[in-house]
Amino acid sequence: MTSDPTQAFFTLHRDLPREGPGEPADIHWAASVAGTPQTAQMADVGCGPGGDIGSLLEIAPRGQVTALDKIAHFVTAARETWQGDGRVTVLKADMAVIRNQYDLIWCAGAVYFLGVTEALTGWRKSLTRNGVIAFSEICWFTDRPSPRARKLWSGYPAMTDAAGIQQRVEAAGYEVLDTRPLSDAAWEAYLTPLEIRIAALRKGADSALQKVLDEAAEEAACWREHRQEFGYLLSVVRPK
Repeated sequence: MTSDPTQAFFTLHRDLPREGPGEPADIHWAASVAGTPQTAQMADVGCGPGGDIGSLLEIAPRGQVTALDKIAHFVTAARETWQGDGRVTVLKADMAVIRNQYDLIWCAGAVYFLGVTEALTGWRKSLTRNGVIAFSEICWFTDRPSPRARKLWSGYPAMTDAAGIQQRVEAAGYEVLDTRPLSDAAWEAYLTPLEIRIAALRKGADSALQKVLDEAAEEAACWREHRQEFGYLLSVVRPK
């Protein structure tokens, strides 16, 4: 009997600290670019298990974080970590619909679910007067990626380069304050726990889980061999 592919995916990703590359330095850099106040109202959109909440509170210790994700067990994990901290609210909610207004909307690797232009357009009403959005988006670092890298990202035909991301930002009526690629350390913060989890699940995995494990292992191996060809670009943007 084979398990459901979706269930297999969450079997792998359950209890991981992050759902994508990232490190505290990313948030501190974005806050310095944005001039985020220590009392900032912040939204962590597509928060996963809440790996960035602590860093957001570091940049605004007298602020508030509203973290949201539509995957129930990610919401549960984040709530368990941050229960009792009055500065944090974790909601099971669709990232396409953000309520209230924020000084900083943070989105680590999840805008591709909506599209850069579409996400920024939809979130504009949820920014305060001087509010900014900081998001990371996968992109090409070369105009001639290897066949292996192309195959890895074949499921995301909208993937573009840094100039393409900027065009999509501007199409939403925003300006780019600054950008930088995520570091190797940011990738390892995601991939190292993922690879440990892959190894632990190999024995006894059914066909659906084996497929998911193989795909995740290839993602890690491809990045390590072709990291100069693709990665995440962190952009800090604000409405014009």
